[in-house]
Amino acid sequence: MVELSDLFWLSLLVFGGWYWLSAREIKDVALKAAKQYCEEVDVELLDESVVLRGFWFKRDSRGSMKLWRSYMFEFSSTGDDRYKGKVILLGNKTESVQLETHRLH
Repeated sequence: MVELSDLFWLSLLVFGGWYWLSAREIKDVALKAAKQYCEEVDVELLDESVVLRGFWFKRDSRGSMKLWRSYMFEFSSTGDDRYKGKVILLGNKTESVQLETHRLH
């Protein structure tokens, strides 16, 4: 016979697996946005990675509640320096990509 606590732990495990897969997909969206933007403005994305820095719930333009996420990354404009950039996602859509002030080559 299945105990209620067994169902709880199984549900928690399934939810955790779903969240982990979803988070990986969203992180790939942020990384792709950072790469594309860095190519457009002719800077080098460093470490080929983005790091989640924050998340919150926010409404989109249609009023639907979505998960807002902020990812940080590092880039270089000359190859000798490191600067920070940020990718903002709302749901699975890129809201913006921002680069801190940097030296041009």
